[in-house]
Amino acid sequence: MLILEATGHYQSPVVQFLEEHRYLYIVINPLISNRLRKSNLRKVKTDAAAYLLGELFYKEEFEPFKKRGVQLLNLRYLTRQYESLSKMCVQNKLQLQAVLDQVFPAYKGVFVAMYSGVSLRFLSEFPTSYSVLQTDEETLKAKIKDMLSTKRGRSKDWINERVKRLLDAAKQNPFEQTFLLFKMA
Repeated sequence: MLILEATGHYQSPVVQFLEEHRYLYIVINPLISNRLRKSNLRKVKTDAAAYLLGELFYKEEFEPFKKRGVQLLNLRYLTRQYESLSKMCVQNKLQLQAVLDQVFPAYKGVFVAMYSGVSLRFLSEFPTSYSVLQTDEETLKAKIKDMLSTKRGRSKDWINERVKRLLDAAKQNPFEQTFLLFKMA
């Protein structure tokens, strides 16, 4: 009987070897073994940690390791990737909002969905309130019309309302001119 502490993907080759040679083994959750390690007063070295794993095996009732299917492992991997990408997306939105608060403070209320395709394309072309104020109204209307998806066309009234909101928002900027230190992509 072999006892291992779970180490994520690092344990895979060892587990594969053990299975090929039909060894019986148990994989222990690191949180459980860490709790036992911390219950001792002295710090333990690797040999002593191995001894503690054996001690844990005799104190607790663990079952032999059950191999998870490939589909379950893939699902776990995809779930972790999704979580990671979601966190990055939230971070990017927060960073964009922080920059907008500096270069175009009143932009938030112009489009219903600030992170919509039209809104983000508009910001890439007109990243500051100063750039909006330097452009005439008809050009802004034409630009927004070009940015709209052909599948879901918006009315002229909708476009006119957005241009009015943009100009009002641009005029509310408390700074005379904002210096943009980076190029928005």
